[in-house]
Amino acid sequence: MSEKLTDFRQLNVWQKAHKLVLEIYEITKKFPKEEKSEIVSRMRSAAESVPVNIGSGFMRREQAEKERFYKLSQEGIEKVKYYLILTKDLGMLKDNDEILLAAMEVGRMLTGLVRSAKINS
Repeated sequence: MSEKLTDFRQLNVWQKAHKLVLEIYEITKKFPKEEKSEIVSRMRSAAESVPVNIGSGFMRREQAEKERFYKLSQEGIEKVKYYLILTKDLGMLKDNDEILLAAMEVGRMLTGLVRSAKINS
């Protein structure tokens, strides 16, 4: 018998999404100063939205609400993936393979979370 989760921080997907946010903050520290106000803030905001919306969805009682917040997390991770591609193409980020793979893994896990919310509705 599995234990019932009582806190969003217990979700593996939240843990990986939070780690991704920390990594995004670390890599964006090295971006050119002229990009700090635009791309950096957008990239960080997109990354932050993922674990924030996972936590918000976790606390919802209605499955449709859970699903809505989890889908918002999916939107956020897609934005993160785009910003990783863009910053590499612009030469701001030389090697993004590892962090892009981490973002893709979070995306797959979010797909499972959305499915779970649908099944339990």
